[in-house]
Amino acid sequence: MQPRIAAALALVCLAVPAPADTAAPTPPPHPNSPAGMFPMKSGEAIYEGVCQGCHMPDGRGAVGAGRYPALAGDAALASKEFMIVTLLQGRRNMPKFGGNGDFGQFFALPTLNDEQIAAVINYVRSNFGNRFRGTVSAAEVKADRLAP
Repeated sequence: MQPRIAAALALVCLAVPAPADTAAPTPPPHPNSPAGMFPMKSGEAIYEGVCQGCHMPDGRGAVGAGRYPALAGDAALASKEFMIVTLLQGRRNMPKFGGNGDFGQFFALPTLNDEQIAAVINYVRSNFGNRFRGTVSAAEVKADRLAP
């Protein structure tokens, strides 16, 4: 190659910006890692971000591709234990939210910590026309989570 052409090509190469970083995107964190857990903290935010897709914004449930029970006026919610176990272990087609980030057949199982589970239980038990006595503490959720 002639020296003049080589010099011109060198100048052109210096003027062209370097290509953007083409590294593979960072995969999302595993659901069991702190960064992979649901970020919401208030019971209302957790309900809106996680629960209302099935139980509906008004807590009245739905029937369609499945049956999603109403939370509004459900006498079973008077039992704190029923609610804790339901959220930790799931029930029928409802996923277990006390999981450890294990992967199910098609997707990672959702994970809520003890404080989040207590917060959403307390929110549901005091909204949608529900006025159940008492609140659930994170310690109660933890005790049930650790029970055999």
